[in-house]
Amino acid sequence: MNKQARLLRRREAVLTLAGSGLTGALGARASGVLGTPGADAAGTCVLSPEVTEGPYWIDNRLTRRDITEGRPGLPLELVLTVKDAKTCTAIKAADVEIWHCDAVGVYSGYERAAAGAPGGRQASPTDSDRYLRGHQKAAADGPVRFLTIYPGWYRGRTPHIHLKVHVGGSVVHTGQVFFDEKTTAAVYRHSPYKSHGQPDTSHAEDMIYAQAGRARATLGLSRRSHGRKGYRGAITLGVAT
Repeated sequence: MNKQARLLRRREAVLTLAGSGLTGALGARASGVLGTPGADAAGTCVLSPEVTEGPYWIDNRLTRRDITEGRPGLPLELVLTVKDAKTCTAIKAADVEIWHCDAVGVYSGYERAAAGAPGGRQASPTDSDRYLRGHQKAAADGPVRFLTIYPGWYRGRTPHIHLKVHVGGSVVHTGQVFFDEKTTAAVYRHSPYKSHGQPDTSHAEDMIYAQAGRARATLGLSRRSHGRKGYRGAITLGVAT
């Protein structure tokens, strides 16, 4: 397939780093633990394949910035910038949807046992809970912002956040974003994560991490500003509309 054809492939997207390296928001114990994320500039537009939405997506119309609904965990301010992968221009009013598990690996809408299901197994919602799920419309310059928590892990997967980008009523990208493993290990030494232990699957063992672009799909993390607890995670999504 030639370069032009690749650029025009619909429903593919780039996950390109935005943001700087992380200093520990958990204090001195966590400082200096980060590896270096992918080196691509935030404005670079390169298409990469989509990945599975997983078994725990639930259709919802919850447009909201704060998706925590009181779930315990380290605060995470998530900033996602949506751009047209062909022109590198922001896509105004793109609807970005995210969902992820809580600090102990449970997805809202599913009974606790479902969180242990392998990633390829489909599950059916069992209740009306919708914590850690929501949509935001992109501003004129592209970014959407969510207030959530650092996700936990579940069997067979490295920690991640799921996302979809909707443009003009159609889904143009389905993907996942990931976290630096050393940072995750530091976070998981603290409550409420420590009761669940460390992940059973590394980046290297997670095929979806490789399919998503490895470092390219890893959030750029930094300490939240103004003395606020937790992290700010940022990434750019280049989509083909």
